[in-house]
Amino acid sequence: MATSDFIDECRIQVCGGDGGRGCASFRREKFVPKGGPDGGDGGRGGSVIFEGDEGMATLLDTHHRKHYRAKRGDHGRGAQKTGHGGEDVVVRLPLGTVVKDDESGETLCEVLKNGEQWVAAAGGRGGWGNIHFATSTNRTPREFQPGEPGQDRWLRLELKVLADVGLLGFPNAGKSTLVSRVSAAKPRIANYPFTTLHPNLGMVEIGDTRFVMADIPGLIPGAHMGTGLGDRFLRHVERTRSLVHLLDPEPPLRGDESRGLLSDYRALRHELASYSSDLVDRAEIVCIAKSDLVPDEKRELLSEELTNAGIDVRWISSSSGEGISELVQELAKDMQSA
Repeated sequence: MATSDFIDECRIQVCGGDGGRGCASFRREKFVPKGGPDGGDGGRGGSVIFEGDEGMATLLDTHHRKHYRAKRGDHGRGAQKTGHGGEDVVVRLPLGTVVKDDESGETLCEVLKNGEQWVAAAGGRGGWGNIHFATSTNRTPREFQPGEPGQDRWLRLELKVLADVGLLGFPNAGKSTLVSRVSAAKPRIANYPFTTLHPNLGMVEIGDTRFVMADIPGLIPGAHMGTGLGDRFLRHVERTRSLVHLLDPEPPLRGDESRGLLSDYRALRHELASYSSDLVDRAEIVCIAKSDLVPDEKRELLSEELTNAGIDVRWISSSSGEGISELVQELAKDMQSA
């Protein structure tokens, strides 16, 4: 999927079909000169229904088509014939989609299971035919009901990627490379910030354990307020069960005094806490990436601040494979105990 094809937010209008009109009709039979009412009811309008589809990974379809309207119900007919109901419109959505009322912001539904359905806009009830209005004093009623209008509203769809493990780090920290190393995913990888503009998912298998790893686009200070689209990126962390912090040793190696491993870690934790207090309580593993670039004699010096702060760190390299097997095994163990 091309980067431009990943859409994780859109606004759409859904309209249920109107109910059919009831019928005012009277029996016309031989030898029954004054037949009673026999007007049938109108059919119910169709509904707009959302359905989870595990084969979808983006809101691209709903981004391009903004309006969904179901068919109206047929009108009632004589001989007590009820009109046919309107045809439903089924809108397929990727798993992890949150449905919100566009006006109030209220969360209405979360699509989490394949095949799960939710009525987004209900069709209107069909109107009664005149058969329902007959009484002992009014045996030839001409009253009937119009059909009720279908539900009409604007909804906002937000996709939160469903993943077990979320990879966090500053841009160019090596997250995409790690996903490609431990899974069959082939994300776009290049040596400059913001190569990843949407989450990349990879299925990791070790023994009988399988889990989904998500490469969350690089975060920068102020991400929780939207800097660098960070608030949209952080949305995809909300459903992960554990987090892996990837810290980039290159800036300190180059002598960049504005960046340090401990300050980078604390900056990432600050963005998580500012976005949602729940995220700072997730299980986490802290890794220093690109270990193949760091000489052995400099490793202790680089990690000293972290260890002095009581943070357990691991050195890994997606290029050489150092520490990768141990990391995957630890994550698999966490998945089994979750």
